Amino acid sequence: MNSGTKSEERRAIGVACGAHALHDGYTDLVYVMLPIWQSEFGLGFAALGLMKTVFSGTLAGLQIPSGFVAERFGAAIVLALGTALAGLGYCLAGLSTGVVTLVAALFIGGLGASTQHPLASSLIAHAFSGARSRSALGTYNFAGDIGKMTLPAAASLLFVVLPWRQALVLLGALGIAAAVAIFFVMPRLRESAAAPAKSEAATGQGGRLQSFGFPLLLSVGVIDSATRMAFLTFLPFVLTAKGAALPTVGLALTLVFAGGAAGKLVCAFLGSRIGTVATVWLTEAVTALGIVALLPLPLEAAMLLLPLVGVALNGTSSVLYGSVPDLVEPARRARAFGIFYTGTIGAGAVSPAVYGFIGDMVGVTAALVIVAGIVLLTLPITLMLRPALAHAR
Repeated sequence: MNSGTKSEERRAIGVACGAHALHDGYTDLVYVMLPIWQSEFGLGFAALGLMKTVFSGTLAGLQIPSGFVAERFGAAIVLALGTALAGLGYCLAGLSTGVVTLVAALFIGGLGASTQHPLASSLIAHAFSGARSRSALGTYNFAGDIGKMTLPAAASLLFVVLPWRQALVLLGALGIAAAVAIFFVMPRLRESAAAPAKSEAATGQGGRLQSFGFPLLLSVGVIDSATRMAFLTFLPFVLTAKGAALPTVGLALTLVFAGGAAGKLVCAFLGSRIGTVATVWLTEAVTALGIVALLPLPLEAAMLLLPLVGVALNGTSSVLYGSVPDLVEPARRARAFGIFYTGTIGAGAVSPAVYGFIGDMVGVTAALVIVAGIVLLTLPITLMLRPALAHAR
């Protein structure tokens, strides 16, 4: 494995973590904007869900092509260009005069954001080796949650002193400036061409169990991701109905994302102590109960509950992602991770539109009860995973 110098390692982790924080912040800033766009353009829940789907669907669908483009033109220029496009998308959203131009702006933003996950994680893997690579990737993943917390909070503060259009243009300009820094700071590391050996687990009963296990794991990840995005889509409207002002909605999302960041660490620890199946049962049950409990609570009590919901809502993904290597032979893990990322992010991209239609038909409260019910489908699926996970250990 090709490792960079200490200077290259510092530059690699700095660029990767900075890009992850900015891009994830951009992705979740859409949630803060939904009530504003509803008021500005007179949109229903289905249309608002479609807005989120345009951004996240473009992000999810173009991740693998972004990797191919980077192989031809270089990761530095593609990641820098993607970051600039993500920033430009928000600049154009701030300048939009109608729904069509807003949708075009979100498409451009999603196009740019599609470059981050495959290229930044690859950069970390090439700069660090062995156990240090896993530690660096953990830092990289946590940086994304920092971006989810800070950028929506910063936007909410900007809305106090600036009109939303000017605030978005300013936040978009931040991405364009970051793109310049990425292009000049990002190290150009050579990729290794080592061919992994075939795993013994690829044959016999173990291979059949693992091959059966990965689709089950992916299905749990798809449901979990769809639940998370649907909940975050409806949350601003639940809080607004309880009397929350726009800055309070931004704070609420920050509390959810803060809980989510903690959940990744807490659930990784739980997964190693009590196992994947038990941890997923715990987090998904808490997610369903937390969503239902949130609905009748007054605003102050709901705000107190949100960090716990965030822990369960985001913690499951950490356990699922960490279980991918247990179910896939080493030679196929890079492809498996790519499928897992695309499948889960794609589900999260589609779910706001699907649940938005449901929200238009039955209302926000009933839609969230349906979301809570569907997340419980992961429990029997996870039980079916037990034999494959037991064999991997």
